[in-house]
Amino acid sequence: MNRFLVAHYISRILVAGSLLLLIPVVVSMCYGEWSTVRVFLIVTAATVILAAPLALIKPKNTRMYAKEGLMIVALLWIIYPVIGALPFYISGVIPSFVDAVFESVSGFTTTGSTILTDIEVLPKGMIFWRSFTHWVGGMGVLVFAVAILPANNSVMHLMRAECAGPQVGKIVPKGKDTARYLYIIYGVLTVVVTVALIICGMPVFDSICHAMGAAGTGGFGIKNNSIAFYDSAAIDIVLSLGVMLFGINFSIYYLIITGHIKNAFKNTELKVYLMIILAATGLIMLNTTEFYKNVFENFRYSFFQVTSIMTSAGFATADYTKWPEFSQTVLVILMFIGACAGSTGGGLKVQRIIIMFRSVKKSVRQTLNPKCVYVLKGEDKSMDTATVHGVQTYFILYFGLMIISLLLVSLDNNDFATSFSAVVTCINNIGPGLNKVGPVENFSFFSDRTKIILIIDMLLGRLECLPMIILLSPTVWRRKF
Repeated sequence: MNRFLVAHYISRILVAGSLLLLIPVVVSMCYGEWSTVRVFLIVTAATVILAAPLALIKPKNTRMYAKEGLMIVALLWIIYPVIGALPFYISGVIPSFVDAVFESVSGFTTTGSTILTDIEVLPKGMIFWRSFTHWVGGMGVLVFAVAILPANNSVMHLMRAECAGPQVGKIVPKGKDTARYLYIIYGVLTVVVTVALIICGMPVFDSICHAMGAAGTGGFGIKNNSIAFYDSAAIDIVLSLGVMLFGINFSIYYLIITGHIKNAFKNTELKVYLMIILAATGLIMLNTTEFYKNVFENFRYSFFQVTSIMTSAGFATADYTKWPEFSQTVLVILMFIGACAGSTGGGLKVQRIIIMFRSVKKSVRQTLNPKCVYVLKGEDKSMDTATVHGVQTYFILYFGLMIISLLLVSLDNNDFATSFSAVVTCINNIGPGLNKVGPVENFSFFSDRTKIILIIDMLLGRLECLPMIILLSPTVWRRKF
């Protein structure tokens, strides 16, 4: 393990990332919140002072391997959310450090679970920063760093470790260019959602904050009753479509931009993703007809909750814990499935579900016809054995860690639905769960021990387990250069 290289890269990214703290400074200045301005400037200055020395010293051996990439990602995703928590803690907005870290990790991992009981009393600068963590975390802190830092041949190790999905590749020949294209697409879509919300009558500040939440599929609302505060069908539809678009693999958008529209719409994962959304919406509509006055109102609330939960956005316009048990079960299933690989959404990812389904189908066919040879295919190509093995390994890790977390969280003696959905919603980066952690509730009642477990779950879910597990492995730390 090249420890100095790891420290050097983390320091460089922290220096670059500290510039992001200056954006809420501008927002705070616009609203005359000078005490908030001082807090952000103090945190920014401290980050730069502490990180700059290692960032300026170039290591002799600059060769990066996969393990260095994984370590950089794991450590940075622990350090940066802690830095992001400092404005909340220093300003006194969140007096408990554990709570401040929980809120920050929830923001950067785009989970959207909160410990705040009254969001509307926060200064505008803090509300903006809280939503901005979604936007930064949605695409990834390292993807941002790769986009702005000088080019390096090893950047794809960082992107593979951070980006969600069973396989990460370049959409253009250079990894740095890939990061830039991703952020251009991400930024343009965010602007489109912002403008659409403004047209629908949402205030400009609110529109920017909610568009960032939709972009990161995070779900931090800026009102105590989330999107339900606006009570607008137009806003509901815009956000539903917005989070659905951000739940699609970003390589699809690149194909469309470059004129390969047929290839984009032939994508199996995209088709299955859209089919699941339509099917889940239809099932919930049939099950909740007595709750709404007409078909449009039923569709409006059902479609919003389905897209919000499946993409892991976590916005809410209805208290779905009052819906029939069948509808709640459909939503819990969607929490597990999640969005597409290569999107900002959470969950297991639709592509993994497809691969596992095809793998099971292949096993059944081989059992029935042992002499026949069956090849797993993905998008009309033979699927790499390593990809299938990686998906199977991830399923084992995912459910194993979820069971351990559930056992530890259950020590708080809450009801099973609360404990189970709290773990599921955090490890899948969803936001709201059931019962005490439902869409109109929060996570403030949990003990600090449980909050730390859920913080770990959020990080495991965002980085898809492996980087965080490797961080704890003694073998990767033994050898140094």
